[in-house]
Amino acid sequence: MIERALVGRALTDLMMVSHEAALEELPALVADHAEAIGLHDVAFFVVDLQGKVLRQVTGRGLDAGEGGAELPVDTTMAGIAFQRVDLVAEPDASGGRESHRWWVPVTDGVERLGMVRADTDHDDDETRDALRELASMVALLLLSKRAFSDSYARLIRTAPMSVAAEMQWHLTPPSAFAGHATTVAAVSEPAYDVGGDAFDYAVADRVLHLSVFDAMGHDATAGLTANMAVATCRNARRQGADLVQTSQAVEDTLLSQFGTSRYVTGIIADLDLNTGRLTWINRGHHLPILLRSGRWPHELRCHPAGPMGTALGLPVTVCHEQLQTGDRLILYTDGVVEARDDEGRQFGLDRFLDYVVRHHADQFTVHETLRRLTHAVLAHHHGHLDDDATVLIAEWGDHDQNSLTP
Repeated sequence: MIERALVGRALTDLMMVSHEAALEELPALVADHAEAIGLHDVAFFVVDLQGKVLRQVTGRGLDAGEGGAELPVDTTMAGIAFQRVDLVAEPDASGGRESHRWWVPVTDGVERLGMVRADTDHDDDETRDALRELASMVALLLLSKRAFSDSYARLIRTAPMSVAAEMQWHLTPPSAFAGHATTVAAVSEPAYDVGGDAFDYAVADRVLHLSVFDAMGHDATAGLTANMAVATCRNARRQGADLVQTSQAVEDTLLSQFGTSRYVTGIIADLDLNTGRLTWINRGHHLPILLRSGRWPHELRCHPAGPMGTALGLPVTVCHEQLQTGDRLILYTDGVVEARDDEGRQFGLDRFLDYVVRHHADQFTVHETLRRLTHAVLAHHHGHLDDDATVLIAEWGDHDQNSLTP
């Protein structure tokens, strides 16, 4: 049996010695402190940008012969635990004694960062609690190092990244959030060459701010246009601007930088987390989808104003919708539905929505549904998209959020 007091002391000591440690030093520090509480052969892994593989953090880099294990998410025990966001044990006879090998999700809130692997002599509540607490500490350590670690950036990439995508990822919020009985998940593809798409969300005063942008073009300038739209949107709302004023601020910024040669479409929305009241505007973008009770999707209508940066001067209409408990709001860009196969057939809105509905019925989390959806869109287009594809899903009134963390 693992002693609770011993776990607390070991994790506190690990936290204290980690302050001046680099990412490369974490594997040894984590393994040593875990061994002291009865968790053996501990290693941890980070997931790549597309959620396809888990890569071991070894501190030895990725050069030939120096990297650690690489585990596919879709076909391994570690991947099953990652998808379920749950502890998974596999029996393992090692060292002449019966032991248990565990896979434990590493999450920051509900953002899935990777997995911890550990062997234990027992399977009891104390052991499982110790594993969860170790994984939580690993999450905090990764978060404290990744912002200034090129090693972390290299680990989570499986292909070269364009300059436009490099800019986008530095501005993009985490891929998943949960709080106030609301869950948000978002994803953009192609992960290594995303140019003109961007998403954003933030919470303040029980209001969830949501936005999706699609900039003209697919180059570094398109990426810059999308980045400027997100940055201006954040700046305006943090100064108390309403939705119309925020979109006008984006328009003014783009006009001052590019004239009318560059523009961005977008949806900008506020969701009252207390009441479920959705307020939103449409700047020339695809209409949002409301998925009610996990089964009935319909478009939310709102008269569009012109794309931001076109100086068309069209009036901006503020629209409203009352969400019900369990509703999912879906914002997306055209690359999702317009991806074509070899015969020119689009992935299509119907297939897109059917995919979300079926995975909701199968009780997948919002972020796992999006991971699988983007893989399906990429597979439809044989792994290469001609246009960016972004999806953001917000679920309101999810009172069972304990299932989103291990």
